[in-house]
Amino acid sequence: MHASRYLVDHFLIAMPSLADPNFARGVTLLCQHDDSGAMGLLVNRLSDYRLGEVLRQMDIATQNPALGDLPVLMGGPVQTDRGFVLHDDPRDWGSTLRFGKNLAVTTSREILAAMARGEGPERSLITLGYAGWTAGQLEEELAENAWLAVPADQAILFSTPLEDRWRAAARSIGVDLSFLTDGVGHA
Repeated sequence: MHASRYLVDHFLIAMPSLADPNFARGVTLLCQHDDSGAMGLLVNRLSDYRLGEVLRQMDIATQNPALGDLPVLMGGPVQTDRGFVLHDDPRDWGSTLRFGKNLAVTTSREILAAMARGEGPERSLITLGYAGWTAGQLEEELAENAWLAVPADQAILFSTPLEDRWRAAARSIGVDLSFLTDGVGHA
């Protein structure tokens, strides 16, 4: 069996030694990965925004206070003013990238308007910004053991509390991160 060298639909779990503040203790879902680079969304980092604020900025009204109170995540350090909706809804929303096992990322206003009307995806995460890697950059970081790559798990994405996702993602392949040091090469 030949395994793909691409990691679409995998979590990148930041190893304890990863010092970059954008990704420390982060879990990034890879949505795209090929010879030209990679794109993913951090799925365990809160932003300072709630969905209601984002909808107001876009002039989208909602009568659902629970929807307005949903957290918006920091998807990564690239284009932090751009919104991404990660979901598993099969409908065509336009501006949608489908990947993995029924996952999709949509950037259109249409999906947010549908959510505001109560007609959006049942399960979703909203992020501002994304994580991006140029050609070969992610492979280099993986070779340096900055990341642990594991198959994505939708239960972790949509059902696990944010603060538990880093450890839960590693546990999905039997790794306990508390046993890993945050130093490299020390005896």
